[in-house]
Amino acid sequence: MFQGGSLWAGLLAGGMSQLQDTKSLQQGQLGKKEYTAHTVENVTGAVGVMAGVEYGAVLGSTVLPGVGTVVGAVLGGVLGDRVGRIVGGQAGNMISQNPLVNKVVEPVKEAIQ
Repeated sequence: MFQGGSLWAGLLAGGMSQLQDTKSLQQGQLGKKEYTAHTVENVTGAVGVMAGVEYGAVLGSTVLPGVGTVVGAVLGGVLGDRVGRIVGGQAGNMISQNPLVNKVVEPVKEAIQ
């Protein structure tokens, strides 16, 4: 699983999104909680792209070998990214708003400052 083109597609998609979010954090356009939620979203989106490209290509090959492989990989990647980001966005928001997580993070923030 996750090899070749699907691996690179996922890493590229997730990496580019993470770079943009890191830049937004450094410029003050994004808070730390939002950055945490976006990071989870980027990771799950990248995994979604990887899975979508692979399984989309397999399904496309089954339906129409050759052209179906390419179309299936592209559509699978787009759909996988979308689903991964939706799931990751919800999970990231729950993590960043969890009082237990915030209670643990506060002492770490104070120690760093």
